[in-house]
Amino acid sequence: RLRRRTSPHNAQRLTATEMATCALLRSTSPEPEEPLPLPRPTANDILERALGVLVSRLHSHSIDFHRPPWEVHLIEGLEGGRFALYFKVHHSLIDGYTGIRLLSRSLSRTPDEREAPLFFAAPPQAQRAASGETKQPVLESLMQGLRQQLGTSRSITRAVAGSFQRGHPERVAPMQAPRSIINQPISRNRRFATQEFDIARLKAAARAHGGTLNDVVLAISAGAMRRLLIEQKALPAKPMTAMVPVNIRPKDDPGGGNAVGAVLASLATDVADPYKRINAIIASTRSAKEQLQGMTRNGIMQYSALLMSPLLLSQLPGAVGHVRPAFNVVISNVPGPTEPLYFRGWRMDAYYPISIPFHGYGLNITVVSYVDKLDFGFIGCRDSVPHLQRLAVYAVDALAELEGRKAPPPASKATAHKAVKKAGAKKARAKKGVGAKRAAKKAGSRRE
Repeated sequence: RLRRRTSPHNAQRLTATEMATCALLRSTSPEPEEPLPLPRPTANDILERALGVLVSRLHSHSIDFHRPPWEVHLIEGLEGGRFALYFKVHHSLIDGYTGIRLLSRSLSRTPDEREAPLFFAAPPQAQRAASGETKQPVLESLMQGLRQQLGTSRSITRAVAGSFQRGHPERVAPMQAPRSIINQPISRNRRFATQEFDIARLKAAARAHGGTLNDVVLAISAGAMRRLLIEQKALPAKPMTAMVPVNIRPKDDPGGGNAVGAVLASLATDVADPYKRINAIIASTRSAKEQLQGMTRNGIMQYSALLMSPLLLSQLPGAVGHVRPAFNVVISNVPGPTEPLYFRGWRMDAYYPISIPFHGYGLNITVVSYVDKLDFGFIGCRDSVPHLQRLAVYAVDALAELEGRKAPPPASKATAHKAVKKAGAKKARAKKGVGAKRAAKKAGSRRE
């Protein structure tokens, strides 16, 4: 959402829904699209819902590969004179990190700068000049590369074997995920929903539970998914799992292409207690991170590829719904701009990501940070995940549960034995009272 700050007499605002990390879908019109007007009811919430419906429809169309694989849509008609920008870029070109950097360079850092070109019109960035002369490959360098690959192979083997060890129940192995309605064949129809939280509030919840911001994001997603699936009587008995992308780029990397690893984590959706659920999530993510320690960047990518290899089974014709999914859902956290951005003088208020549901994996949850906010984007198949928009509402309730829940005091064996003994005595007294009432009633009937 973009808001213009020029004068008190011009308080127009603009909203932006962004898809720089996405691999899907475009309008089928052969001509350049005009700005897409929204319905103009008086209620603001109806307008916001109309925007979500329109973005869902735009996301339901595949990219036309007769053109460059990206789209930009300008959507007018929001409340208060606001408008939205919808970006869509094929995932083969960029990953989430690169998409954020790409769009951020298309916006300006001050409202006075009005000439910043969008990503498709910006000149390519100059490549960094190599220092010194380029070294020619020699036998020594080749042997060094072989030794590094050998060490990487050993690390990967240990990590994969560690996923199946019985002594670590918190670790998630490939295809450990239960079957669910989320992991079914999908159609072309999409449903999109958004939610926004203060980062300070999420970090406070993370500190209270001894976890990280990513742990809280997973716990919020797990709580919302659990409630939605319970309503639909489709909650699996075993804990659902998430694939969590891991950025392996060095600091200040300019981006470009795809460079991302992955870990598997438990969502503990089988646990009703929100405090115990986030504890299980924290234990799972910590164990997953430990498996990546000591790996090189290439090692993490190779390990992630091996971890995701069972995903290919679900892409075989007729396999979805008959084989266990490699995981249940993708939950990704992409760092965004830390200062306000502007588009032709209009301030961007929110930065909602829209990622990729694909065959057998009908739900994706991606979050992007923007200044002091964390924006959630829920995108999924409208047919295999009905009422998906409720996840946005249930996410608010899931965070409230984490904030209001305190750690239960650890019960000793003596305390537990005393509680059981007390409950047994109470039950015996109740049973004795019921027997006395029955006897008195029977005696009264005999007197009659």
